[in-house]
Amino acid sequence: VQLQASGGGLVQAGGSLRLLCAASGRTFSSYEMGWFRQAPGKEREFVAAFSRWSGTGDSTYYADAVKGRFTISRDNAKNTVSLQMNSLKPEDTAVYYCAARTSYYRDYDDPLKYRYWGQGTQVTVSS
Repeated sequence: VQLQASGGGLVQAGGSLRLLCAASGRTFSSYEMGWFRQAPGKEREFVAAFSRWSGTGDSTYYADAVKGRFTISRDNAKNTVSLQMNSLKPEDTAVYYCAARTSYYRDYDDPLKYRYWGQGTQVTVSS
């Protein structure tokens, strides 16, 4: 699967952005999808994901830092996954990446467990 992320930009603190990840391929619905981010000088970190590890279908998971502010959604008919980001803070500034994998394990927050990555989109939040 090939992933293309878009929607980044410059926004003031408290503002909103919506990131979009478009995927190629006919089996998009079978992939677990996640969003990660990487700030300068820092490691790539988990933001949000759909995971099926619990065996009850797609469930959403969020990093504590974004819980209540960000919402991940997917449209399997359009092969897209989105990240709605509200109440943005300067510390949300990073390059955001979408990622996909075909495994359904508990480690949905580990970037090393994702095989497919988009190119990244820059999000900058000014104070």
